[in-house]
Amino acid sequence: MRHQCRVPKLGRPADQRKAMLRGLTTQLIREGRITTTKARAKALRNEAERIITLAKEGRLPCRRRAMGYIYDKQLVHALFEKAKDRYDERQGGYTRIIRTVPRRGDNAEMAIIELI
Repeated sequence: MRHQCRVPKLGRPADQRKAMLRGLTTQLIREGRITTTKARAKALRNEAERIITLAKEGRLPCRRRAMGYIYDKQLVHALFEKAKDRYDERQGGYTRIIRTVPRRGDNAEMAIIELI
């Protein structure tokens, strides 16, 4: 039973899942928009919004936590500079998930996740 189990497993061990989500979060912040499966997009939303919330706060401990999670140091600095202006009036919901056509090979539900 999966009662009270909040973490989407995504068919991977914990270390691979965390590394994949770190890579997807880094790419989403760099590009602003990526195409992935619907399940990955929903799992990615939590991580990306947590990092953007850290960037909005802007304190040094928040910056260090973000640097420990995002792979690119320069990207963290750019995010912390722009996040306060871009998301200041928003209380959450920094990403949008748009469903697209299923993937051709295995008919997986695909989605576009983008920063608002």
